[in-house]
Amino acid sequence: MNSLRIKQLKKSSTINTEKYVLYWMQQSQRVHYNHALEHAILTANHFNLPVLVFFGLTASYPEANQRHYRFMLEGLKEVKHILETFNINFVIKFASPEIGILPFLKDTQALVMDQGYLKHQIKWREKVLDYIDENQLHLGVDIVDTDLIVPVEIASNKVEYGAYTLRPKLKKIFQEFRDFTRISTVLNQTKLRFVNDDDLSDINQTIKTLNLDQTLFPSKFYQGGYLAASNLFFEFIDHKAEHYLESNDPSTDYTSKLSMYLHFGQISSLEILERMMMAHDYGQVDGAALDGFIEQLLVRRELAFNYVYYNKGYDQFETMTESWAYKTMKEHEMDQRPYNYTKQQIENSLTHDLYFNAAMKEMVYTGFMHNYMRMYWAKKIIEWMPSFKEAYDTIKYLNNHYFIDGRDPNSYAGIAWCFGKHDRAWKQRIVFGKLRYMNDKGLERKFDINAYVNKIENMISN
Repeated sequence: MNSLRIKQLKKSSTINTEKYVLYWMQQSQRVHYNHALEHAILTANHFNLPVLVFFGLTASYPEANQRHYRFMLEGLKEVKHILETFNINFVIKFASPEIGILPFLKDTQALVMDQGYLKHQIKWREKVLDYIDENQLHLGVDIVDTDLIVPVEIASNKVEYGAYTLRPKLKKIFQEFRDFTRISTVLNQTKLRFVNDDDLSDINQTIKTLNLDQTLFPSKFYQGGYLAASNLFFEFIDHKAEHYLESNDPSTDYTSKLSMYLHFGQISSLEILERMMMAHDYGQVDGAALDGFIEQLLVRRELAFNYVYYNKGYDQFETMTESWAYKTMKEHEMDQRPYNYTKQQIENSLTHDLYFNAAMKEMVYTGFMHNYMRMYWAKKIIEWMPSFKEAYDTIKYLNNHYFIDGRDPNSYAGIAWCFGKHDRAWKQRIVFGKLRYMNDKGLERKFDINAYVNKIENMISN
């Protein structure tokens, strides 16, 4: 792999003095195309030690609920099985990860962490490093960026203004990070004896044990895990990729729907890129569709990660967008809204707008919403709520509560985009000021939007 993916935080001893090499799996919940796991294996082989993969399963992940946990657990169940076939030890603990991992550090030759991007993920890793320092533990510590094609700190060292500033940087170097084929074999396959808090065989029981909020039902439409993601991608290549440039149309079904799997790290963006490149080489995908897909997977996705990594106020109204956007919002704060709805009316699809209501139902019932409708949905909430801050808080709450891929860098960047981030000033208008405006006439002009409404109604009634 490209060595620039790896950041050495503490140097390891050159002598084998401990029992295993520890990989703390958190961001990247997969085996295939996992650079962090591969680095742990290579490190373990160097010291002739087994590998131990640790996962901390906390019941209090910020804003997560039963829907998110079920999807994640379905993926982790697969991970456990695949690790076993590779003779890699796996332990899961019911604890916040930065706490649950601590007892395993004393016998660790080296600790490998996957890169976290959100502020609480970064804080978890910092707390573990502080513990190692405070207890004078002599182990190597490396952090590996494996969820992005180009590591976030290599792509840029600052908050980028927009896609047009990050795109040339990524396009210049991303070929250098097509750097994975398959994981190596662990040479020392010693079975380590640890008590697992869960064997993941009964996900319903795990959810009960975690005592999660069960008021929101899991999605009946999407199952978690690498296998489900792979099947979706094969379907995309076979039936949708040739229409990818038409995928903005919510009445069609030409999107890959891989965002939720990428959110949990159940499939690698690099593997998706490699499969797409291969499909192009075999004539299954034309050049225009490939370029459009890469724009979303590489440029737009990694712009979102750049945004949350370098802007610690990414999830607060006061710090999530640009100064020109705050200025225009302040100027139009008191504009009369054409409609006024409460959060409860919005959440229950009780607006006058049939297209908005359909999008809201798709979100509530499936955990997903077509990307174009996500933008329209958020813009309407801005238009209908008493203040921009109340609109922002409502959008963020609904996004994080209902979407399987909520609480994601793409989510935070997408919400901020609706408030001017990564966008430009537009023509002045009521309520929105210079923020980009979207309306139902645009949907009707561009798409067969009634087909989308009918599709959602049929989906949730069956």
